[in-house]
Amino acid sequence: MADISEEYREIIWEELLKVGRPDSRFHWDFSSFIADFEGSDQCVSRIVNLDSFTSRGAGRIFITPDNCLFSLRAYLLENDIPFVMTTYGIVRGFYEIDPRKVPASDRRFAATLDGFDMYATPVNIEQLAAGEKFAVAVTGGSAVSRNGVRFGKGHGYFDFEYALLTELDLISPDTVVVDVVHDCQYVDKELPAKEHDVVVDWVITPTRSISIENVDRSQTRIFWDRIPGTEFEGLGVTKELAKFLDSTKNSGLRSNKQKQQSRGKI
Repeated sequence: MADISEEYREIIWEELLKVGRPDSRFHWDFSSFIADFEGSDQCVSRIVNLDSFTSRGAGRIFITPDNCLFSLRAYLLENDIPFVMTTYGIVRGFYEIDPRKVPASDRRFAATLDGFDMYATPVNIEQLAAGEKFAVAVTGGSAVSRNGVRFGKGHGYFDFEYALLTELDLISPDTVVVDVVHDCQYVDKELPAKEHDVVVDWVITPTRSISIENVDRSQTRIFWDRIPGTEFEGLGVTKELAKFLDSTKNSGLRSNKQKQQSRGKI
């Protein structure tokens, strides 16, 4: 699977050079960021008109810090809709932004990663766990298949983020995962998913809204035995999560880790 995903990344990155937008820091190095692209603003209306979005109630929204999601973040801020996002590489964990605390003149700026840093508030694991479940999670990607298997930059950030939220019991069977890509990033064939891959419910492009059927994320969790030696081992949120799960008395929150411990996995 690793060879397949890398093969598709390389092919699609070549196509993305034609419609993608360079990053201010990483330029055309698609292995370091998820690119914005021509027509990404057209994806916003498709996302906000999904039933899962309009009927989310008190459910929270999680968004990844991807360039292609700038227009969505701007829309949410301009419409007073708060959301949770991680910092680049999850290095400083999770942040939440309240649009009411952002001056109207700065809301589009606050949708950028630098602007978000200025106006968002850090949220630790305990605070995150105390909030409402997430109704919608939106991510970008390098490629996504017809059966909802997405490839990111190759680091596994979104898979880890989603697994972390699952460990905190913040993901329900009704949580909808949306992947935003350019049409050239859509692979019109079914591809196998790895055990840790988060399969998406919707693929949104500038021209299409593609519903993925029979999605199963019931086994999503953090594989604690695979953390040592990876970039996730040194993250503050990883250590904080492990400490939180060990200290909490909520068996529902601890179940995944306890089961692995009982099997000698960590």
